[in-house]
Amino acid sequence: MKTLPSLRPRCRWILAGACLLVIAMPAFALENGLARTPPMGWNSWNKFACNVSEQLIEGAADAVVSSGMKDAGYTYVVIDDCWQVSRDAEGNIVADAQRFPNGIKAVADYVHSKGLKFGIYSDAGTGTCQNRPGGRGYEYQDARQYAAWGVDYLKYDWCNHSTQDSASSYALMSDALKKSGRPIVFSLCEWGSTKPWLWAKDIGNLWRSTGDIVDHWSKTEKWGGNGLVQIIDLMDGLESYNGPGHWNDPDMLEVGNGGMTNTEYITHFSMWCLFSAPLMAGNDIRHMSPEIHGILTNKEAIAIDQDPLGQQGRRVRKDGDFEVWVKQLADGSRAVVLLNRSEQPHEISVKWTELGYPEKLTATVHDLWAHKDIAKGARSYSATVAPHGVSFVTIVP
Repeated sequence: MKTLPSLRPRCRWILAGACLLVIAMPAFALENGLARTPPMGWNSWNKFACNVSEQLIEGAADAVVSSGMKDAGYTYVVIDDCWQVSRDAEGNIVADAQRFPNGIKAVADYVHSKGLKFGIYSDAGTGTCQNRPGGRGYEYQDARQYAAWGVDYLKYDWCNHSTQDSASSYALMSDALKKSGRPIVFSLCEWGSTKPWLWAKDIGNLWRSTGDIVDHWSKTEKWGGNGLVQIIDLMDGLESYNGPGHWNDPDMLEVGNGGMTNTEYITHFSMWCLFSAPLMAGNDIRHMSPEIHGILTNKEAIAIDQDPLGQQGRRVRKDGDFEVWVKQLADGSRAVVLLNRSEQPHEISVKWTELGYPEKLTATVHDLWAHKDIAKGARSYSATVAPHGVSFVTIVP
């Protein structure tokens, strides 16, 4: 590329980076070897918002282990917004000393001591969504700092971004992480606003494919929040962009936060598993009811989410409020969700031809919530599904 001598070095680098985006996109995050299955962990935002602290994060790490969530596959403990308060004279990001008196590295070390991985939050704009210091203009400095602290996962938001181009902004941080010297999962959180599934595969390990989730069955907030069924609808049609190392992210789990019934939370968790979505718990895992614990640690459902083929489930039939969703698994079997969005119980059926199987195939139907085979030698499947509920099964030829 011809050099432009009138540009200052930093501007010339940015221009070169823009060309690099067009010419050599695969040099970014897919080569980091991370998130070959959807990331699993816990994030502070949905339950605690800005009320984060060293005590909370370390207590959450303790709970991931003691509750059996670690054994079920949950790995990351992530501080969301509000841990940072300023930058020092050298531009280094500064943590809230009152809430994190021993510093972020000490928290990361504690999380690592539990056999877990540590995640942190920032923003591609000048400020975070809660108007704390953002990362714009400090990408390489911040990435070096995160690596020095022992960060394993970065959630990067999209507030206060002004006229920035999303792909270029996230590519810049992706390159900074790559050069930080530490493997760091990169989670793009730009709310699906610029269709990241079209450009983010070579930049991040996961990207928000929808607006923010709210803890409600069906709701659309003026600020852009979505209830569960709205999120489900937004995921339909994006399945071709999902796969190992690059995941559509319908946002964190609301399971256990009190805005939905346990039946609705089972639907929530089942659909996320069918989507091969990241499973980031967002409740107070230090204090869970047995029912909520059972939902979050259902190893059979989690195995569907973590299936190595990495396919996102797709909707194959919609009859009003009654839907059939299917996901192909690595062993050739299928995971199936029969979804009842209505207010009344309803029988929903599925034919093998809708799953890509021959009509006369015989198969075993296994219920992933009852943890038992419910049919053998079957040539179709039907179930009476509860209001706002699912039947979540595998079909094994």
